[in-house]
Amino acid sequence: MADVTPVNGQITDAVTQANVKVLGDAPAMAMGSLFQATAQALANAAHNATAQQQNAASLAQAILSRSAANLLGSHPAKPPAP
Repeated sequence: MADVTPVNGQITDAVTQANVKVLGDAPAMAMGSLFQATAQALANAAHNATAQQQNAASLAQAILSRSAANLLGSHPAKPPAP
């Protein structure tokens, strides 16, 4: 039990136990936060890689279309003169 005080000993013991529990849980909570942050970073990296791959495929398709048009001799229509 804690030092002698005018407060009921059961109250001081309950508060002490709550404080000890919070201190005991702190490392586990910190690791949980670390794992969540790591998972979020990895998910962002995977999303960015997918977006990059999609953009590269779109660019490759545009280049292929333009190259085919150049080989076939077709040119885009010119806008009418004003």
